[in-house]
Amino acid sequence: MELGMVGLGRMGANMTERLVRGGHRVVGYDPNPAAVKRVVDKSAQGADSLAAMIKQLKSPRVIWLMVPAGDPVDQTIEALRPSLSAGDIIIDGGNTNYKDDLRRAKNLAQNRIHLVDAGTSGGVWGLTEGYSLMIGGDKDIVRSLEPIFKTLAPGPDKGWGHVGPVGAGHFVKMVHNGIEYGMMQAYAEGLAIFKAKTEFNLDLHQITEIWRFGSVVRSWLLDLTAEALGQNPDLKGIEAYVSDSGEGRWTVAEAIDLNVSAPVITLSLLRRLRSREEEPFADKLLAVMRQQFGGHAVKTAGQD
Repeated sequence: MELGMVGLGRMGANMTERLVRGGHRVVGYDPNPAAVKRVVDKSAQGADSLAAMIKQLKSPRVIWLMVPAGDPVDQTIEALRPSLSAGDIIIDGGNTNYKDDLRRAKNLAQNRIHLVDAGTSGGVWGLTEGYSLMIGGDKDIVRSLEPIFKTLAPGPDKGWGHVGPVGAGHFVKMVHNGIEYGMMQAYAEGLAIFKAKTEFNLDLHQITEIWRFGSVVRSWLLDLTAEALGQNPDLKGIEAYVSDSGEGRWTVAEAIDLNVSAPVITLSLLRRLRSREEEPFADKLLAVMRQQFGGHAVKTAGQD
């Protein structure tokens, strides 16, 4: 098959390369000419504008978007729209909120343009390991795109699937990321306990390597953790600052809307927020309260 790839950051470029290796014709576009050149060097074809990319594709056209969620997706779709025709397909492979999928699909349907949402997991390892794809959209449209999904996935019959109508793919990916938050937090807390038990002089890298084989908690995430600890056992130079892409927040909000208790995911998100506070005002206020009602000492700045 042939398709256009919009957004040639590291993940988009790796997906393009995997598709080309799988025998697909890919025309890549990115506002950064250097990004286009990189995929052209990997045997993809390049375009210097969205319109030029569209012209190089046969109808019905398939356009895969790997651009940041929110306004960038809307802006890209609106820029593409004048050049698209009835029957063309847009696949959004980014971390989009599923509610935006519903709105965009309804809007594009007015011109008989199809939207497919592909929740995509795999990160920088997807080029070699394949991508986990959670796909939402019309059943017949998704079926027509199967050669693309089978090439990107870890195998033709594993690691991908049509999970439901438009929006379902990104909904499943959203909760996937929420679960990821909880798993990461659990590993981090357990290893922090080991780090604090100084009398045993525990080797965190050794422990994670032991766990990788046969343990109930073995996982790819643990494999990556072990690798990181092997390279930098004390995490020197790493700031204790953890960002979030938004999907954990959406998962927590959805759980509340659905009256589903999700304390692990919620607390994992809150812990990330806490990591960004250089001087947590709430903690200072707690210290002051204890001083006020109990006369407890308050540690001041610069005090040992």
